[in-house]
Amino acid sequence: MKIKNNYSDSDNWDLIISPRKKWFDLQFRQLWAYRDLLMLFVRRDVVAFYKQTIFGPLWYFIQPVATTIVFVFVFGNLAGLSTDGLPQPLFYLAGITAWNYFSDCLKKTSTVFRDNQQIFGKVYFPRIVSPISIILSNLLKFGIQLFLLIALIIYYAFQGVDFGPGWEVLLFPIFVLLMAMQGLGLGMIITALTTKYRDLSYLVEFGVQLMMYSTTVIYPLSTLGGKMYWVVALNPMTFVIEGIRVSTLGEGILTIYTMGYVTLVSTIIFIVGVIIFNRVEKNFVDTI
Repeated sequence: MKIKNNYSDSDNWDLIISPRKKWFDLQFRQLWAYRDLLMLFVRRDVVAFYKQTIFGPLWYFIQPVATTIVFVFVFGNLAGLSTDGLPQPLFYLAGITAWNYFSDCLKKTSTVFRDNQQIFGKVYFPRIVSPISIILSNLLKFGIQLFLLIALIIYYAFQGVDFGPGWEVLLFPIFVLLMAMQGLGLGMIITALTTKYRDLSYLVEFGVQLMMYSTTVIYPLSTLGGKMYWVVALNPMTFVIEGIRVSTLGEGILTIYTMGYVTLVSTIIFIVGVIIFNRVEKNFVDTI
């Protein structure tokens, strides 16, 4: 039996939904076509952060300021940890600002399938839109906190403190991109795994907190030696934070080798995350 197709091959279709043939597929054309939806998700994420709160958007400032004060008191004054000659508030705020962006991207992306299962099961759109919207919305929060860091830099500059970045400031956008790639990649890997193993989602918050102490958020890499140096250096976020400090404050460890290492690892994490996400999104509704 033959079924006659009444439509000619020359018909122009607005949208063609076809099965994935490639493991690594970002669907750039579809992402652009759904840019309005992407911006809607970004707005939703931003508004949801401070909706029904007393201080509203001020939480973007309160959280890093409060954390910096605690770090200065505990790690700077009580523990007496070195800050590479930088004022303690500057040292800690730079690390906290970078880490907050990475950890927020990772934690929120790691629950994409669970948080959006109702939408994913009813409406078609490129699923990658959801994690990318998280990266962009957190980028807005990162930018707001960055202004706080810049204000503190200006304050200490007027106080006559000798510090400041050189040409490395041009690398700042690259380090932000590397942070986004790591957070997005790891988040997509975790959200794909949690479709079958839900208890992994409960370990993310605890794991991210432990991971922070294995980076240089609260101590400079230059003070470490021996095996401890290499343990901390293997964490790809370590040299991102060091790079953020070098590009904004002029202090930290940054070489062509560390730059190459963190770029390579970040790229691998991102590619693996996209591959796993693309494979799992096809049938996650049946398993979640």
